[in-house]
Amino acid sequence: MATSNSKTILYIAMSLDGYIARLDGSVDWLFDVQGDGGDNGYAAFYQTIGSVIMGRSTYEEVLTLSEDFPYADRPAYVLSRSEQPPAPHVQFTTENVETLISRLKQTSEGDVWVVGGGQLVQAVMEQQVLDEIEVAIIPKVLGEGIPLFPKGTVPTLLKTIRTQTLGQIISIRYEVQLSLVTEGSPELNDQTP
Repeated sequence: MATSNSKTILYIAMSLDGYIARLDGSVDWLFDVQGDGGDNGYAAFYQTIGSVIMGRSTYEEVLTLSEDFPYADRPAYVLSRSEQPPAPHVQFTTENVETLISRLKQTSEGDVWVVGGGQLVQAVMEQQVLDEIEVAIIPKVLGEGIPLFPKGTVPTLLKTIRTQTLGQIISIRYEVQLSLVTEGSPELNDQTP
């Protein structure tokens, strides 16, 4: 049964210097960091998820990580700018991200997980359809790569709602407060009475 209380959540890992993948899209660097000895809370998080969305590049990288598609038991949508041939376990779509997420929040049997990547993160923040962000900070500096928040991402105010230490990983959960008007708006700390 769908819940109208569904949230849109970005749940993602990044390096200490803000990258979610190497320049070639690979995430091999994630697997040599000591977590909590378990799944770092992933199974509990995944139980709250009703559907997943990701960009095409992220989808292609996910396919390299395992022979089995890890989200086969959930409706999965892959956003692409061009038509793609059908693939098992996913629905490719050119639908506007705002329209897609609005529809999924009404029909999903749980929260909507924005898996990534950076361009999709930028789009959901620009469209103001993201409710929460959970970032696992990996204690590694990559030096270069694909940033979590690409240049041009809408400035956004967040509220910290939870922090956890998972072995060497720090997980921070934020509630998205609002996107800040960029051009001509006063800075946050210029809010004088």
